[in-house]
Amino acid sequence: MLKESPDLNLMFQALADPTRRAMVDRMTRGPASVSDLARPFAMTLAAVMQHLKVLEQSGLVRTQKEGRVRTCRIDPAALRSAEDWIAERRTTWESRLDRLGALLDED
Repeated sequence: MLKESPDLNLMFQALADPTRRAMVDRMTRGPASVSDLARPFAMTLAAVMQHLKVLEQSGLVRTQKEGRVRTCRIDPAALRSAEDWIAERRTTWESRLDRLGALLDED
């Protein structure tokens, strides 16, 4: 069984917000500047930076500043740990439901 870590808690808290999920979705297609990430949202650049800060603190996103441009990218290893946690629960429940189905078929 995977050990639950505080980082995993931070990841799911970060992903609970639809704006941050949309930002993560955009970054799965490749690195993006802060202004690229801000474009689809009706919010200030400061608000976008707050969302990015939460994503960075969760470990899901890494940023790098070159000159005046801050580039954001997904950390695949962090995303994978959340995926692994979900997959483990899915496997457990699929196994339980298969056993239940087998029991019901016997009757």
